[in-house]
Amino acid sequence: MRVNMMLADHAQVADGKLYISGGGWSITGPQPTPFAVVLEIKVPWNLINTQRTFTLTLIDADGEPFLVKTAEGERPLRIEGQFMATPAPGVKPGSELATLAAINMPPQQWVPGTQYEWRLEIDGKSDDDWRLPFQVRPAGRA
Repeated sequence: MRVNMMLADHAQVADGKLYISGGGWSITGPQPTPFAVVLEIKVPWNLINTQRTFTLTLIDADGEPFLVKTAEGERPLRIEGQFMATPAPGVKPGSELATLAAINMPPQQWVPGTQYEWRLEIDGKSDDDWRLPFQVRPAGRA
């Protein structure tokens, strides 16, 4: 599978298309703002019609999961979901199919001047290309 990943201010999937606002950034903050993680997963024909599981984990500069505070305590910022690439009528056999996802996130408390990275796993497997790094500006810069 091939994967394209992008950070955006906001994103949405509708009618098989991605609608992206403020997409393609790699530097943010330091003030917390909402954002979106956008995924385009290209599934080869031989892997269609099979339920797949994905996990997106945010990693901090030390290579550890980024922790968020909840009512139950701290937990890693991890998004899990499932997808299945199914061809629409008329799609030529052998075609690669794209599965799209737009995951809108609430503001997070970033550490200014730090780098973070989203890491994607599909069915427990990862790839070096399935990483999405970004930086947070130092305090005092907008």
